[in-house]
Amino acid sequence: MNESFMEELDLLEREKGVPKETILDALANALVSAYKRSPGAAEEARVTIDQDTGEIRVYGQELDEDGNVVREWEDTPDDFGRIGAQTAKQVILQRLRDAKRAQVFDSYEGREGDLVTGIVQQSDHRVVILDLGNAEAVMPAGERIAYERLERGARVKALILEVRSEAKGPQIVVSRSHPDFIRRLFELEVPELVEGTIEIKAIARDAGHRTKIAVRSNDSNVDPVGACVGSRGSRVRQVVNELRGEKVDIVEWRDDIRQFIAEALSPAKVRQVILDDDTMEAVVIVPDHQLSLAIGKEGQNARLAARLSGYRIDIRSETEQAGGTPDEDGSSAEVSAAAAEMTGEAGDGAVAAVPEKAGTGAPASDSEQPGEAPEDAEAAAEEPAPGA
Repeated sequence: MNESFMEELDLLEREKGVPKETILDALANALVSAYKRSPGAAEEARVTIDQDTGEIRVYGQELDEDGNVVREWEDTPDDFGRIGAQTAKQVILQRLRDAKRAQVFDSYEGREGDLVTGIVQQSDHRVVILDLGNAEAVMPAGERIAYERLERGARVKALILEVRSEAKGPQIVVSRSHPDFIRRLFELEVPELVEGTIEIKAIARDAGHRTKIAVRSNDSNVDPVGACVGSRGSRVRQVVNELRGEKVDIVEWRDDIRQFIAEALSPAKVRQVILDDDTMEAVVIVPDHQLSLAIGKEGQNARLAARLSGYRIDIRSETEQAGGTPDEDGSSAEVSAAAAEMTGEAGDGAVAAVPEKAGTGAPASDSEQPGEAPEDAEAAAEEPAPGA
């Protein structure tokens, strides 16, 4: 090696952030191993590298039983310059890889919960690999949106779940099915969320199908539902587009849990909510023709409302509550009971926050108008609020 090699090491240190001393130490250790493979080499040796000239010298060593050096002599092989050049190339490449891994880990460490944008490099039934520009992210099958097809080359957003340091380099695990993914998407579209004027209090999500969020305003002059929906639904539409059409309902968080449960069941209209705070159960009375709508397809609407409120919900029609027969559309007490069983399930961890108390709100999916209050709100609040 020569002086130009040492100048290149200085350049690497400035451009790549790899300390010159680190490379030289690693190179010296690699050269010791190379020396020991040469014919007639001493069992122990050390290598020195002049940091000004790049000159390499090998010293053979003799040690006593305690490992102390009792004799040392120079034993640099004649062709060691060629061996040193080859070894130096390998060491530098390895150190550059290590430095890049360390830089990537430092860039993403502590960023759990942040939103990133990447390009799909690989997608199969097991995993999706995203190119983040300076790193790769892994999206396991369980963190994908159900039935979503991510084509190679597509640009998508994802939530960082975990950043791990592994032998092969840092592993960045991301998700598109996590409830907080919805939170971050809204923060991109709604400045009031970032400013703290409004906040998302709870999220219940059935990834790929439907999401319900509860929002609250910290400013009496700001409508939290309207702020999240945007002019003619422009803000919520951007979120829905990123979710590939997943429906999003937005309800307002208030202190009366009865009204909150009524609004969480939107777009269905609720007549009355009867609470049992000891068992965390709620009996919801709806008009006969609204029973199927309140329950939702396969119990989805009721199940998400239960997750959002933290209450087990039993939905009944007015006729059922009065002890009558099923209504004309075929809804029955058996259907209601089956839905109640489904709504009582805790789900797959889709509750981002369980409210202590809540209140009225309005649905705000891309096809629903915000600000619609439940029919007969007075009836929904006939019983006193919990703790009143």
